[in-house]
Order: sequence, then structure tokens, then C-alpha cells
Amino acid sequence: MTDTAAPAPAADTPTPAPAPSGKPRARRRAFAILAVVVLVGVVIWAIFHFLLAAPEEETDDAYVAGDVVAVTARDPGTVVALHADNTQSVKAGQPLLELDPLASDVALQSAEAELARAVRATRADFTRVGQSDAAIVQAEAELARARGNYARRRGAAAEGAVSGEELDNAADAVKVASANLRLAREQRRQATSAVQGTNVDTNPAVLAAKAAYRRAAITRSHMRVTAPIDGVVAQRTVQVGQQIQGGTPLMAIVPMRRLWVDANFRETQLKDLRIGQPATVVADMYGDDIVYHGRVVGLAAGSGNAFALLPPQNASGNWIKIVQRVPVRIALDPRELGANPLRVGLSVKATVDTASRGGARLAQAAASPYRGDTANYDDPAVEAAIARIVAANR
Repeated sequence: MTDTAAPAPAADTPTPAPAPSGKPRARRRAFAILAVVVLVGVVIWAIFHFLLAAPEEETDDAYVAGDVVAVTARDPGTVVALHADNTQSVKAGQPLLELDPLASDVALQSAEAELARAVRATRADFTRVGQSDAAIVQAEAELARARGNYARRRGAAAEGAVSGEELDNAADAVKVASANLRLAREQRRQATSAVQGTNVDTNPAVLAAKAAYRRAAITRSHMRVTAPIDGVVAQRTVQVGQQIQGGTPLMAIVPMRRLWVDANFRETQLKDLRIGQPATVVADMYGDDIVYHGRVVGLAAGSGNAFALLPPQNASGNWIKIVQRVPVRIALDPRELGANPLRVGLSVKATVDTASRGGARLAQAAASPYRGDTANYDDPAVEAAIARIVAANR
């Protein structure tokens, strides 16, 4: 039996490639769908943003601003008490600090004495008018008697019964009596000129004394410094025991319910801005959860550079154009400020709805936002004290 040869090994044949799977095709299809979705989203966003959305202008270069009402001393004095400090809330008319009233009390007493003296002097002037009338009557009687004596002596002198010397003495007596009558009449005119057309209450001297008393009473009232408006105390610099002069800054009060936003828009954004357009404000302090609503109330008279301490001189040297910004004031709703208070200087983002363009471009007419307190010139207590002093010395 013969050995059979083993079959020769077959030649290497190429391995057939695996059939292509469907995963790449599905991935490409997914990317295509995603691209279509993104493209549709962009188109929809562009339609709503550029065609359907309301036109608006916004800026994040905006800050909260407000009045900082300075409280100053009207008259000199020494601080003896403080009733309010920084961060504390005060109401209009609430005492803020007290000054030492001793000097003003003495001045008020001196004014009271001067008023009493003026009333008494005026009453004496009226008395002098009566005395002048009596002096005129007396002088007229003396003149009549002197003329009678002179007439009798002249008749007797014609008969030789009276000497010439006695007749001359009688004539001199007539001259003296006539001069005394003229003097009495001039004195009456002088006395009348001081009181003519007036009474004790309306005499110039009494009126001047009343004014001096009111002035002293006003100075006395300035020894208590009160808050001119409602707000929060800030920048208190005065201390107890400090000697202050008139006009010295003591503290400041910020009315927290009357704040506004100064939004610095670029000059290229001002074309459609009008006064009265609605605006929304979002503060960095609270985030997007709280939105304040307000209205445009005015545009500044110039850009920030125009009112800078050192304004640019574009006519000298090389020039590079820089887009300027103009402050736009946006008034906020006081009720929203009361619910979520802001602070002066906070950063905000302001958006103005410019769809309505019927408002004015120029600023509104000036109006008085506050009415400060006035001195107590017509204080009933002061007027009652004046009436009492006049009645006591009439």
C-alpha cells in the first residue's frame, strides 16, 4: 500500500469585505436633520427678531441715579444731640440734630425787650402829640393876653398915662408870645410826623421791633435741624460737640422712592428715542427675576465728553472718531421701588421700546419736584408772643 500525498495547501484567497452597515448612513441622516432644524430655528428667530419683534434699543451702560439732598446748618452753633445716623430712614420734618440754644435764647429775650421798648416809645410819641396840642392852646392864650395888654397900653400911652418904656415891653411880650405859638405848632408837627397815619401796632418803630423779634425766633428755630424730605440718611459728617458755622454740610438724605436711571445710549441709537416711550430696567442687584418699568423723561443736553472736566479738543493733533454716548433719563415706578429698593450708583440694563415715535425729541418743561420747608416767619406761636408783648406794653 502506497502512501498518498497530502493535498497541497490552497493559495491565499482574499477575505471578502464585510457588507456595509447602516450606521454611517443613519448618522449622516441625523446630522442633516439637525442642520435643517438649526436652519429653520435661525430663520424663525430672524423673522421674529427683525420682522415681527417690536423695535427697541438697549444698553448695559446704565446706572441708578437720584437726588442727594444736602442738609446744611443755617446758623452757627454747637451740636449737642444727634437724632439720625447713616442708613437710617427719616420723614420730612423729623429732627436730625440739635444745636446749643443758649445764645439764641438770649437774642430772643433781647428782641422781646426791644419790642417792649418800641411800644412804650410809640405810646410816648402819641402822648407828645397831646402835649403839643395843649402847648398850642396855652401859647394862643398867652398871645391873646399879650395883644390885649399891648392894645390897652397903647391907648393909655396916647393919653399920657403909660410911659413909652412900658409900651415897648408890651410890644415885646406880643412878639415873644407869637414866637412861642409858632414853636408850639412846629413841635406839634414834629410830634405828629412820628405817629401820623399809624397806631401802636403799625408804627414803623414797632414794626421794625416785631421784625427783629421774628428774626430772633427764626434763628432760635434753626437750633433744631429737621429733615426736608423723606429718605435715607447718608454721608453724615457732623459729630456731637462740633462747633459749626452757617452753611456747613452736616449730612445728606436720599429719597429712595424717587430714583431714576441714567442710560448712556450710543449716538447711533438715539434716532428713534422719544420722550414718553416705555422702558424696562433689570438691575444686577436682583437679576432678571425682577423687572422695573418706567418711561423716558428726557435726554441730556450733550454727550458725556462735552461736560467732562477736560473736554476733548478734536481740532488739535491727530483725530480718531469715537462714538459718543448721551445720558437718557428713565423715570421708574415708585411702587416698584418701594417693593424692591434700589441704591444710587447700581448697574442696570435698560431697554427702551421705540415702537411709538410720537413723543417729543426735546426735554419737558421744568417742574418743581420738591417744595422745601420754609422758616417759621408766620409761626402762630411767634405771632401770639408778639401780640402778648405789645398788649402788655401798650
